[in-house]
Amino acid sequence: MNLEKVLAISGKPGLYALKIQTRTGFVAESLLDGKKITVGLRSNVSLLSEISMYTHSEEKPLAEVMRNIAVKEDNGPALSHKEDNDKLVAYFAEILPDYDEDRVYVSDIKKVLNWYNQLQAKGLVSKEAPVKSQEEAVAEE
Repeated sequence: MNLEKVLAISGKPGLYALKIQTRTGFVAESLLDGKKITVGLRSNVSLLSEISMYTHSEEKPLAEVMRNIAVKEDNGPALSHKEDNDKLVAYFAEILPDYDEDRVYVSDIKKVLNWYNQLQAKGLVSKEAPVKSQEEAVAEE
């Protein structure tokens, strides 16, 4: 699962795919409806590949959490983010057993499940372990 070019833009619904970088920002395409929008440099944008979830021992990258959901659901859709809070917390505890309950809020769990379901609907999730690029492998050595 490659989240390198998947964006969450503050104030905009859903996820976006990074298409083109421009001088004043970039062009992103909505994963929900396929509409393209221009986003300025001052917008609050998060790459999904840079997001991590707090655990008691370390931070887990979002891609790893998404992969855990894909393994649990056999690449199918996850629990709806509209379920009640107790169900969401119990479900997330199955996916990431050692997550930090004090720093991971129910709103965060809802976001992760909503994002997963959007990516799954587009066929962008997989149970396969991510393959490191040669640049990452060299950087770790």
